[in-house]
Amino acid sequence: MSDKVEVRLTVNGRDYAILVEPRKTLVDAIREDCGQTGTHIGCEHGICGACTVIVDDEAVRSCLMFAVQAAGRRIRTVEGLADGDKLHPLQRAFMEHHGLQCGFCTPGFLMLAANALERNPDIDDEELLDVLASNLCRCTGYQNIVKAVRAAAMEVRGARADVGRR
Repeated sequence: MSDKVEVRLTVNGRDYAILVEPRKTLVDAIREDCGQTGTHIGCEHGICGACTVIVDDEAVRSCLMFAVQAAGRRIRTVEGLADGDKLHPLQRAFMEHHGLQCGFCTPGFLMLAANALERNPDIDDEELLDVLASNLCRCTGYQNIVKAVRAAAMEVRGARADVGRR
């Protein structure tokens, strides 16, 4: 008898039927079983935020969720931000505003910020700082991360305004 169970994960719009131990974390399943290695494993205690993904429109720490809990839910990782070769506004802004150095925390920040901007493109500075403070970066000092997210927010708001004028 196998200790593994079949789980169907939908990651970035693609379905994966995988066999996992019930205790396997979502981050491990995403990386090992689905081959999406952009989500990083950091502290494995939900503190650092490097493993942040979006599950059904909610930013979650994938090291704190079991893969079996994500069955049948929509999972979006950093690989799912770009639209083909077209980078997401946050990805462009992180490059343009030097919002990364070593890059280890970057996928988590991108997913956390993407979720925040999707929920509220008009996010104010106080709320933005509160959201970003939940992820850890040991390299940048956060100023350029904040600048990048603010720039992406302006782009998202501009694109939304352009759609409204059509």
